[in-house]
Amino acid sequence: MDGVRVVLIGGTSHTGKSTVARAVADRLGFAYRSTDGLARHPGRPWPTPEWRVPPHVAAHYRSLTVDELIASVLDHYARLWPRIEELVTGHALAGPDGGGGLVLEGSALWPGRVAGLTVPHTAAVWLTADEEVLAARVRAAAGYDRMEAQERAPVDGFLARMLRFQSLLLGTVGRLGLDRLDTSDGREADALAGEVVAVAAAQHAVGRSGAGSR
Repeated sequence: MDGVRVVLIGGTSHTGKSTVARAVADRLGFAYRSTDGLARHPGRPWPTPEWRVPPHVAAHYRSLTVDELIASVLDHYARLWPRIEELVTGHALAGPDGGGGLVLEGSALWPGRVAGLTVPHTAAVWLTADEEVLAARVRAAAGYDRMEAQERAPVDGFLARMLRFQSLLLGTVGRLGLDRLDTSDGREADALAGEVVAVAAAQHAVGRSGAGSR
């Protein structure tokens, strides 16, 4: 990892990005940030003990088609990209005396844009998982089996968007020959963090080590 100051971890929801990114940051002594903290888009449409689903979020997933949901989130990520690029560039060019490194994770790290970065000292990896595994993770997190039909509809919309997003992402990652790790087997975050660090260290350009998918 000598010389790498920014590690980007992309992928769709429920691939383990946040947990793995925190583990990578701890391992490297870098700061951790999520692109969700830069600007919010309608997120997960199910409640937690600390959070109730706003009506507009439920309506977003209930009323839009999957094509409309994808168009909405991709437009959001396109508008967010200049802020991401500025953040990455600032950390990558800061030098050893300019503060610590950064691990940045989020679905907004679209592979086509990340692969176009020309700043030095930057690595990128995308996390993916089998569709059945992702669906099971979402339904377990949402408590889907305990929901009424009207409560399930927004979760179904979220899941449809999530799977379509990964399908598009996989196509771009494959076409550009970018590095990705499959998290379907549920291996521990520390193990995945070690793999991310190893892949990042081997990259000769942002997102590219030549190893492809693992």
